Amino acid sequence: MASRVPNPFRWLLLSIGYLLARADVVDPRRVERTTDLAWPRIVTGIARMSKSAADVAMVGIALGPAAIAGVGFATPFWGLAFAFGGGVAGATISLVSQRYSANADDELSLAVTTSAFVVVAITVPLAALFWTLPEGLIGLVGDDAASIDYGADYLHIVALGVPFAGLNLIGSRTLVGADDAWTPMMLRAGGAVVNVVINAVLLFVLELGVVGAAIGTVAANVLVLAAFITGFTVGWLPLIGEFPVTVRLRRPYTTLADVRDVIDIGTPLVFTNVARRAAQFPMLAIVALFGPNVVAAYVVARRVRDLMDTPGWGFSLASSSLVGQELGTGDERGADRYGQEVLRFGTAVYLFSAAGVFLFAEQVGRLFVDDPSILPLVTTFIVVACISVIFRGVSGGATGPLRASGDTRWPFYGQLLGLYVFALPLAALGAISLPVPLLDAVTPLGIEALYAALILETLVPAVITYYRFTTGHWKVVSRSYRPQSSHSD
Repeated sequence: MASRVPNPFRWLLLSIGYLLARADVVDPRRVERTTDLAWPRIVTGIARMSKSAADVAMVGIALGPAAIAGVGFATPFWGLAFAFGGGVAGATISLVSQRYSANADDELSLAVTTSAFVVVAITVPLAALFWTLPEGLIGLVGDDAASIDYGADYLHIVALGVPFAGLNLIGSRTLVGADDAWTPMMLRAGGAVVNVVINAVLLFVLELGVVGAAIGTVAANVLVLAAFITGFTVGWLPLIGEFPVTVRLRRPYTTLADVRDVIDIGTPLVFTNVARRAAQFPMLAIVALFGPNVVAAYVVARRVRDLMDTPGWGFSLASSSLVGQELGTGDERGADRYGQEVLRFGTAVYLFSAAGVFLFAEQVGRLFVDDPSILPLVTTFIVVACISVIFRGVSGGATGPLRASGDTRWPFYGQLLGLYVFALPLAALGAISLPVPLLDAVTPLGIEALYAALILETLVPAVITYYRFTTGHWKVVSRSYRPQSSHSD
């Protein structure tokens, strides 16, 4: 369906891909198939990350820097829904893509319902925690009273949307695993637009403040989930068309073997995501030691980096789907070729995106702040984010084949080392004096340590995940999860 929708995103991806094909780096047929799967996911990511950036911009315009900091403190908690849901959904796309290519419809349905069951079991208690203890949780990160109040108000309401956000990831990954990235793009991008509209009304017309922004987020997630459920049970949606797969809601909804598969594949991905998200809490606490202006600049830079990271939404999941389908038919050589070429293609797109933002870093910063005293700081953080995001492209491209095969532990190791062994300690050295025997306390390294930490946060996982991908062991691991004994070539 994607090929029927002319758009600049697809054209740009194909242009970059064809240039690589002319240089004999990738195969043009794989460029086209990858693009058709990737561009809708990238648009989805841009819509969602633009929504997040718009939230920060609208809250800042309406309420000021303290509100930006408050929402920034609450965002990592909300992000845990995507950490847990995205990890389980990584298992979903692995199982669905292999079962889809093998025409194992009943097993495919069980994979989806089992994934949904696991996500609900995880996210409902998480939502209850956020709902009941928002002030205490935000107080763990921030130390400014106004920012804590804003963050607690936002988290208290947005907690209601946590299970819905997790289930939406299951629905989206199911369709991507079945070779359809267009439908989830339409649903989730549409939800992002609805979210921005609701937020604008609640913030600027009804003047509900950060509570209005949270209500918009919850409402949009509920609407998107309702659309997914309707499509999977009925088989089609108005304006969208037919779904490539349907979910048969009949007993058994799950089996112990399916639960084991989802947990076995998804747990390392959950830990990988949680490692990334959880590191934001101590990192924000460290950044807060530099003062409110640095917090605001850091939050803006992360939002910009999230936007630049949206190609990974497409390429990593396209790689998982295409590699998984090749593995499902037993074609390990084809799976390896797809993994290699999607990684090269995706990294080239990241380089293009980062270069564009790098050239206009100051202009991008002006979209978030207009105070000349903070703009140079914001601009510098954005430049560092441009360097940092390139390595995210490498790690995302290498994670795709690992996720498709079920070999999901090494991305977790990379995140753990990058964040907790390198980035966080270095950031802390930027703000804290350490006593050294026989010497005076070491002077803090200063804000430059934050810049270096942003780069190491993505560089280390890229090196480790890419190394695991190049060993090829993931193809051996995949044999344990295929729907039936398929012979490798």
